[in-house]
Amino acid sequence: MAGQLSIAKALNGALRKSLENDPKTVLMGEDIGKLGGVFRITDGLQKDFGEDRVIDSPLAESGIVGTAIGLALRGYRPVVEIQFDGFVYPAFDQIVSQLAKMHARALGHVKMPVTVRIPYAGGIGAVEHHSESHEAYFAHTAGLRVVSPSNAHDAHWMLRQAIESDDPVIFLEPKRRYWDKGEVGDAADLGLHDARIVRAGTDATLIAYGPMVKTCLEAAAAAEEDGRRLEVVDLRSLSPVDFRTLEESVKRTGRAIVVHEAPVFLGMGAELAARLTEKCFYHLEAPVLRVGGYYAPYPPSRVEEAFLPDLDRVLDAVDRALAY
Repeated sequence: MAGQLSIAKALNGALRKSLENDPKTVLMGEDIGKLGGVFRITDGLQKDFGEDRVIDSPLAESGIVGTAIGLALRGYRPVVEIQFDGFVYPAFDQIVSQLAKMHARALGHVKMPVTVRIPYAGGIGAVEHHSESHEAYFAHTAGLRVVSPSNAHDAHWMLRQAIESDDPVIFLEPKRRYWDKGEVGDAADLGLHDARIVRAGTDATLIAYGPMVKTCLEAAAAAEEDGRRLEVVDLRSLSPVDFRTLEESVKRTGRAIVVHEAPVFLGMGAELAARLTEKCFYHLEAPVLRVGGYYAPYPPSRVEEAFLPDLDRVLDAVDRALAY
């Protein structure tokens, strides 16, 4: 799989390798077989591995996840796709009440190697229920691992690591970045839950994940023209969080801005800001700031660009942080 690939192709390759390496790996989801998924992430897999391993499921998200739990109990390693982010809510009870709790309920004797793939967030001009950012729900739920790649290399290797995990993993795929290309190396270079410093800097730390990493890199490049060096950290894992990498970065720069698409109110940024304030208080030169979506239902596609955090909103937060 090494070479320049889109995120979509990198994910497809990860699924293919997982199917090849473990006969107990099975894929399930709406239209993932003959169609290859609405984003073509599973394109060609049913043809090569058969309908018993790449399964076109009914339109029933609760049933998809419930069946995956049953398969995991029987020794399989299911990978299920939720077709769009907003469709996950019918399966929410299965995920938080059963999937996340089974390991603890069985006192550690039962493993739940289930990966739930969810294309999430906005920016594709979709209709209602197709652009949700619900990561905080799952990160708040003990028993779930929650991760989100931002580039092709991480998409490929993090998905393979997620599928190999004996714990349930919510794998959030930034759908508007599916067609972004990048180099995919021939091995994973980080653990599934390690953060990555993707750009070094000295004046402030931008913390992001998924679709907002690219936005923060663009903001850092623009800020450099004004002589400001911004460090960009790709969180990669939302639960557990690699706080060590975050704290070391913030202690170096003295300022932090957390950026995500989800609404700022009670979003991932709230927990990150609180923890960094506790751990880095004597190193901070300004409050930890947050940039995100508005506390409102996701808007119609014609105005979604006004809702999504962009380069200007990130740079405005940088200005405010540096003004202290």
